[in-house]
Amino acid sequence: MVRLCLGLLFGVFLHAQTTPVAFLGARIIPIDGPEIESGTLVAHDGRITAVGANVAVPAGARRVDAKGKVIMPGLVDSHSHIGGPEGADASAPLQPDVRILDSLDARDTRIQKAQSGGITTVNVMPGSGHVLSGQTLYLKLRDGRVIDDLLIRLPDGRIAGGLKMANGTNPRKASPFPGTRGKTMALARDLFIKGQEYREKVRAAGGDASKLPPRDLRLETIAEVLDGKRTVHHHTHRHDDIVSVLRLQKEFGFRLVLQHVTDGWMVAGEIARSGAPASVIVIDSPGGKEEAKGLTFRNAAMLDKAGVLVGFHTDDGVTDSRLFLRSAGLAVRAGLSREKALYGVTMANARMLELDSRVGSLAPGKDADFLILSGDPLSVYTKVLETWVDGVKVFDRNVEKDRLYAEGGEGSADRQSALHLHEDEDEVLQ
Repeated sequence: MVRLCLGLLFGVFLHAQTTPVAFLGARIIPIDGPEIESGTLVAHDGRITAVGANVAVPAGARRVDAKGKVIMPGLVDSHSHIGGPEGADASAPLQPDVRILDSLDARDTRIQKAQSGGITTVNVMPGSGHVLSGQTLYLKLRDGRVIDDLLIRLPDGRIAGGLKMANGTNPRKASPFPGTRGKTMALARDLFIKGQEYREKVRAAGGDASKLPPRDLRLETIAEVLDGKRTVHHHTHRHDDIVSVLRLQKEFGFRLVLQHVTDGWMVAGEIARSGAPASVIVIDSPGGKEEAKGLTFRNAAMLDKAGVLVGFHTDDGVTDSRLFLRSAGLAVRAGLSREKALYGVTMANARMLELDSRVGSLAPGKDADFLILSGDPLSVYTKVLETWVDGVKVFDRNVEKDRLYAEGGEGSADRQSALHLHEDEDEVLQ
């Protein structure tokens, strides 16, 4: 009987609801259209089925009174380190074969803390101490026991993710790492040339196994990048480093997202002409890194004015996932429009991860990832009340354990979430 009850419990957490749920009377911010002062959102089987001011509620749906609340899409974080990702080691500066899939902890409490901040989709990356530190993962912040429960699968069956690269100060170290900025880019360029040559050999084989080159996981990954199957997320701060990345992208034609771009405002025109989007970090206590001394809150507004697609990220733990909406608010204070700021924590990042057909806005057919807020998303007084992923509530501020993750205190650093506290030996062995 205990085992049956536990199975039912996990079914509630790990599978979308089978009964439609209608949220009534909320102020709805769909992102891809005008705000709805008093609207209805209906979710069923993990998808949004209806959203608008005049929505017919399905028969048998569970009705939730959301008057006085605000509903908006789940936040998308384009650069994070939650889950304790470990990528490349000290053996070499270029390690594209390393998969952080093999190092993430699904029970890391920073995942629950990100849920409490309204983040529902995230790009988890290895660090920036290498020219190329490994493969990133795009995750849905579902409650899960193993990292596989959080993966996003693409239509062709591949696991969604990108590739992390870096230049500037971080990868500059003693040999075998590069000692200069020039050598950093030379190493990257040499790897991409090898990747091109490997790809051509595979193509020339025409599917004949006897003609294929020996499998090389490093170059296989670079070939995926060259074929547009994997996006390069490139850590870069200083204006000259940014331009070096753009030069590399132009030479090899890969899909690129610029990460951090502290000096982006200095080369906004060059970034705009390249077509590369910029994932910006907003730090409210500047300092620490020499190459980030050009930081200004106006960065996002100036990049947007130049025509760059601008999103925001936490770089958690550089900034706290629970306070992600603050980045949008600070950018508005410095001149970015409210609409672009909210777009920057939702749809802009979804576009950077090529997941905009599924997440980032509230529209019929999209994944039922959304937040219920106590007030306006840019108000410092507003709290995330509930976070839903794939139609399942993963955070509820009224639940004591969830509130602990949101506010901190004794027990908030425990590795197991409320979900895992229900496990017993039989459940673990399933």
